[in-house]
Amino acid sequence: MERVFKRKLYNRLLEWKRIQNGKTAILVEGARRVGKSTLVEQFAKNEYESYILIDFNEASEAVKSLFSNLMNKDFLFLQLQSIYNVVLKERKSVIVFDEVQNCPSARQAIKYLVKDGRYDYIETGSLISIKKNTRNITLPSEEERVTLYPMDFEEFRWALGDEATVPLLRTFFDRRLPLDKAHRDKMRDFRLYMLVGGMPQAVNTYLETNNFSMVDLAKRGIIRIYQDDFQKLDPTGRLETLFMGIPSQLSQTSNRYRPFSVLGNVNDDKLAELLKDLEDSKTTLFSYHSNDPNVGMSLTKDISKYKIFCADTGLFVTLAFWDKDHTENVIYQKLLNDKLSTNLGYIYENMVAQTLATSGNKLFYYTWEKDATHYYEVDFLLSRGSKLYPIEVKSSGYNSHKSLDAFCEKFSHLIGNRYLVYTKDLKKDMETLLLPVYMAQFL
Repeated sequence: MERVFKRKLYNRLLEWKRIQNGKTAILVEGARRVGKSTLVEQFAKNEYESYILIDFNEASEAVKSLFSNLMNKDFLFLQLQSIYNVVLKERKSVIVFDEVQNCPSARQAIKYLVKDGRYDYIETGSLISIKKNTRNITLPSEEERVTLYPMDFEEFRWALGDEATVPLLRTFFDRRLPLDKAHRDKMRDFRLYMLVGGMPQAVNTYLETNNFSMVDLAKRGIIRIYQDDFQKLDPTGRLETLFMGIPSQLSQTSNRYRPFSVLGNVNDDKLAELLKDLEDSKTTLFSYHSNDPNVGMSLTKDISKYKIFCADTGLFVTLAFWDKDHTENVIYQKLLNDKLSTNLGYIYENMVAQTLATSGNKLFYYTWEKDATHYYEVDFLLSRGSKLYPIEVKSSGYNSHKSLDAFCEKFSHLIGNRYLVYTKDLKKDMETLLLPVYMAQFL
């Protein structure tokens, strides 16, 4: 059975409904299979007296054509009610445009439908800003946009029936206390989350089968959907190649993604377009190099230097072992028990990127020369008020932090808190707070 999981974005939709009261539509965007349609339909069911959900993946041409002429809205609403067999009630019903990128005229119509004011409107979409989905239409300014990310650690624990863990971890974090004996269990719980990931289908498969090979098959199915989408957008296969190359690029010691080593020669304009499409697909997270770290990092970001992460670490693990037909249970068991020999630093780095992005942070990093052949690197930079919070990620219990120390010395006037995120328990080391990876969500 397909479970409906509790998602934090539900509260954001409630807030929109209460505050806007029909003055804007809301667009929920996110990668394919991240749970947008399920969330929105559950919201429509619970919070309105009636709703119509138009799935533009499946809607007939007759339904789509209704939105190209809005002169007579009464006619439009009557048609929709009779086609979907639903009675709409003024200010008590919602119309959902699911996968609205497949019907640009419906998205453009939002402006006039919101102005009409009879009903609420929720849209969902993936690949929403891709050129072909917005060509020749005026994007509605009456549209709020929110992103649904894969399930975070707390939502994952909720799915497993555990409401207590994350609030407790928060208390330990706020009081700067180590977990002591409980740390090993929490690390294991967190590694389980890293392996299964936050895609609802993978979580559902885990709950039903408790079998990592089955979970891996579910994740492979999702990646194949992404590959198909990338193929449609770019039949040359380069977009897909950029995506599939993420683990190998992160596992190298290079301090950025090198597209030419993955794609060979490609001109700058084409590359820029491919990268924009990859970012818009919401399947990835881009972290940009900040050339002059300060509080307004967006002003100094270098768009030619970036790292690319997977938006879901569970999918990242499957991509990392893509060369096998399926990733055997034994690999998952070893990963779960922290026994796999390969350097897993890059999986933890991907996890921290996902955690920070899901909490609403833009991702930035910083590198500078140490000597002729070596670089210092700070993995993530957060700006909080007038201060910078640098973060270094280590996959082991390793607690030296030379890059972090050098960075804090170089930019001492800007530094607020400094963090090393790693796999051991919380402790303080002079100025640096050493945090177990499961606490990165509180930064």
